[in-house]
Amino acid sequence: MRRLVRELIETVLLALAMFLFVQFSVQNVKVEGSSMQPTLTEGQYLLVDKLSYARVARDSLASVLPFVDDDSSTNQLFAFHSPEPGEVIVFHSPMDPSCDFVKRVIAGPGDTVEIHEGRVLVNGVVRDEPYSTHPDRRTVPRIEVPRGNYYVLGDNRRASNDSRDWGPLPAENIAGRARLRYWPPENFKFLGSFSR
Repeated sequence: MRRLVRELIETVLLALAMFLFVQFSVQNVKVEGSSMQPTLTEGQYLLVDKLSYARVARDSLASVLPFVDDDSSTNQLFAFHSPEPGEVIVFHSPMDPSCDFVKRVIAGPGDTVEIHEGRVLVNGVVRDEPYSTHPDRRTVPRIEVPRGNYYVLGDNRRASNDSRDWGPLPAENIAGRARLRYWPPENFKFLGSFSR
């Protein structure tokens, strides 16, 4: 009897540990709106990898690792890697943190971005964007993406509320990277990224 109780407790603890790990590292998100068409359409569900962009406090690391600089303009470091241009991310809206948005990273900290009649230039080079099939003719003046921020755009530029409207996205708003479109089943697809 004692062995059965012990095995039951171990099983419950293992299940709880697995549940907490999944809750911490993965999230599902429903796509709302048309800002990411044709890559994503309204009603599809995404699996979001929250672990890839996990952040740690720079000052905490600087106290134990001598090669980490603690006098920086941002106190957050990405544990594994930072968002790369071309990746699809999920983040809390800078205008209303209760709303989650899905957009594509166009540029990172230190990059310059300008848009001339719909053509996106990053660091003076026109970006090849095969995923953007609904361009608009908008012009946005050149800006340098500040440290700790990212420039994000929807694939459907005509219907997207993005960095053109509210500016660069602070890193602390990023929830994770969209890895998988899993519902409905006929739309199942791993979401890769487009490199520079």
